Amino acid sequence: MEKNYVNLDVNPCKMCMPMGMATVLKGIKNCMTILHGSQGCSTYIRRHMATHYNEPIDIASSSLTEEGTVYGGENNLKTALLNVIKLYSPEVIGIGTTCLAETIGEDIDRIIKEVKDIEPYNKVRMITASTAGYKGTQFEGYHVAMRSIIQQLADNPVKNKKLNILVPHLTPADIRYIKEVLNDFNADYTLFPDFSETLDSGYSKEYKRIPEGGTDAKDIANMGGAKASIQLGVTVPHELSAGHYLLERFRVPLFQIPVPIGVKNTDRFIKLLSQLTGNPIPVKYKKARARALDAMIDSHKYNAQGKATLFGEPELVYSLASLCIENGIKPEVLAIGGKNVLFKKLLAPLVVKEGYNPLFLSEADFETIQQQTIIRNSNILIGSSDGKWIEEREGIPLIRVGFPVHDRIGAQRRLNVCYEGTLRLLDEITNCLIEHKHDGYRKEMYESFYKKQVCSQ
Repeated sequence: MEKNYVNLDVNPCKMCMPMGMATVLKGIKNCMTILHGSQGCSTYIRRHMATHYNEPIDIASSSLTEEGTVYGGENNLKTALLNVIKLYSPEVIGIGTTCLAETIGEDIDRIIKEVKDIEPYNKVRMITASTAGYKGTQFEGYHVAMRSIIQQLADNPVKNKKLNILVPHLTPADIRYIKEVLNDFNADYTLFPDFSETLDSGYSKEYKRIPEGGTDAKDIANMGGAKASIQLGVTVPHELSAGHYLLERFRVPLFQIPVPIGVKNTDRFIKLLSQLTGNPIPVKYKKARARALDAMIDSHKYNAQGKATLFGEPELVYSLASLCIENGIKPEVLAIGGKNVLFKKLLAPLVVKEGYNPLFLSEADFETIQQQTIIRNSNILIGSSDGKWIEEREGIPLIRVGFPVHDRIGAQRRLNVCYEGTLRLLDEITNCLIEHKHDGYRKEMYESFYKKQVCSQ
């Protein structure tokens, strides 16, 4: 069952496209971001990212005002570029558009083309993407940016033996762990985007305006000659998919699999790496899988009582639903903030096969999610901290997964992927269900027995 609630959005379950682009650009080595639009747009995104990752976030703005809105913001953008080059000395500058720039029809590609060979603009590589907030959510912005960057940088079709690893909006800890897995398989790879260090760096006495880390633009240039691409995520539309661009433009074979959360999804990832590298599965992952299975056995008697509301970006909700299904937790409400035909098309058969009939919500807001959570009698929420209002109002516990998490520390260090992350996440969900059940049981006992006895005296 699916319903689109479009009459009125109250606290939408989404953020805008430039948020997604800014995240991707943090995954490029020595890269700086400029948003062409009003200053508030970059401030909003800096705030959300800084409180989630607990890292300083620098995003420049062309600071369009009323004058630029009427007469065009070309001079503002050129000035912003000069200031960024002077202050940050980046190798790459990513320029994204906001609602205002798109509404007035600003042609940033023309502006960049005019100045790219002029000193000092020619000292940096400039890449662009169209990311108006009204065109989609941060999910679309993330994948539009990935595809646009690869379209502009991947210009070397010479064949090589590398694997392209295309990752969705994971945590820095997730990306670090995926790199560890790739290294254990002795894989030669280019992972993009890699914000495992730039958005989760260690303490340093010396402040660096652009943190170290990220995928080198030179490696992105060679992605068109790769042996194959592994795209983590199955709900990305073809027209937004970087993996499909590399397939269509350079004939790089594409393997598109779910984010490896849950045993089944992780099995697919591990087996695919073994197939593509020609190397056997390391013993450490066989042991990790066995521990994850043991955790499933330990927790199944508790998870059978679970009825979950899941919300967030399509890829995350897809994989979290898979995790719930294989552990006997009933998915009751599956909500995403944008439009995504593949989300329900691919996920519905999996849940129906197991005998579940969840409510699919697209373009959802948190008022609707709250209402449907109550109607479906969910007893656990899994998603970003934006769902805390439901937790507070209804007393339903929230497992904070995804972006953003503003009211807890350590979201950037949270590991959710592969067997190790699956085990940690499953333990947290199970313990939450146990605690909630015991609290509810004690409350029921108190109301049923103790209060009656007191009132009868």
